[in-house]
Amino acid sequence: MSNSATTTGKNGFDQTALTALRLGAILLAVYLCFRIIAPFIALVLWGAIIAVATYPLHQKLAARLGDRIKLSATLITLLGLIILIVPLVVLTESLVISSTDLTDNISRGSVRVPPPPEQVQGWPLVGEKLHSTWLLASENLGAALKQLGPQLEVLRVGMIATAAGAGAATLQMFASIIIAGVFLGTAEKSAAVTRAVVNGLVGERGPLLLIESETTIRSVTRGVLGVAILESILVAMGLIAAGVPAAGFWTFLILVLSIAQVPPLLTLIPLIFYVLATATVFGSTIFVICSVLVVGVDTFLKPVLLGRTADAPMLVILLGALGGMLLWGIVGLFVGAVILVWCWGALEFWIMNDDAPPAQPPRTPQKPAQE
Repeated sequence: MSNSATTTGKNGFDQTALTALRLGAILLAVYLCFRIIAPFIALVLWGAIIAVATYPLHQKLAARLGDRIKLSATLITLLGLIILIVPLVVLTESLVISSTDLTDNISRGSVRVPPPPEQVQGWPLVGEKLHSTWLLASENLGAALKQLGPQLEVLRVGMIATAAGAGAATLQMFASIIIAGVFLGTAEKSAAVTRAVVNGLVGERGPLLLIESETTIRSVTRGVLGVAILESILVAMGLIAAGVPAAGFWTFLILVLSIAQVPPLLTLIPLIFYVLATATVFGSTIFVICSVLVVGVDTFLKPVLLGRTADAPMLVILLGALGGMLLWGIVGLFVGAVILVWCWGALEFWIMNDDAPPAQPPRTPQKPAQE
């Protein structure tokens, strides 16, 4: 009897140890797979986001081309690469030309800074210092640059780091656009695999989560990226009309800050003061009009586009986009919004189930009384 119990206990221990070893092997395999694909997660994620955002355009284009899905995906990929490369080339050329001209003019002493308006001195907190530095630059630019040497060095280092980060982000986006083209070309297979995985993980709510993810990604694309691009175009028009140096750099800066959800008015205020102090009446008027349009787009158009076609409130999408961006960068705009929309939908579903009236038990039909 005791031998039988000992044998049973030993077999149970062996089975537990074998299960633990198998579980450890599975966890180790998952960890190694994650480490192997970790460098490509951001690329694939961006590719999936771009594919979801452009899928309606892909469907329409493929239908016009006679259901030639591969050709449509190729054309959209080429269009995306052109949209990425052309502004980059224009921005780089603008920065190089502006930097070269500014360096040559400073070395020749031909740069003239206009004196500051008297009302600058009355600005709170920064008026006195800004007026004195501006006045020194208008009288002796070399002395002002020497005085601002430490600040300019910090700015130079920051700009180099920003340029390096922008270059890496451009290469990442280049690869992601190509991956998005592959997803579009195999849209049916990709969608089937995604549905199978999501349905296996969450069950019957899988299709609903996929629909919410698609609408959220498209809402963020329109409400964040679309609005940021529109704002940068308006600012570029105003900068060119006002003749502001390095217009490409300022346009790119405002584009990045708009994507980061920095209010455009904070970025435009220094430029407005500069334009009003240096530009012609026509240029100043055009720039002010463009700035007003930018603020209007950010204030009124963005909420409409963020909330359009999405079941979750606009505030939930915006908070998810902002929080996700703070955690994971620009890709977090989409990931954070999708996660928060999922959680909002789960909370709403849970509350609705709790508030629903209790189901009544089915009533059994009564037999008619026999006469």
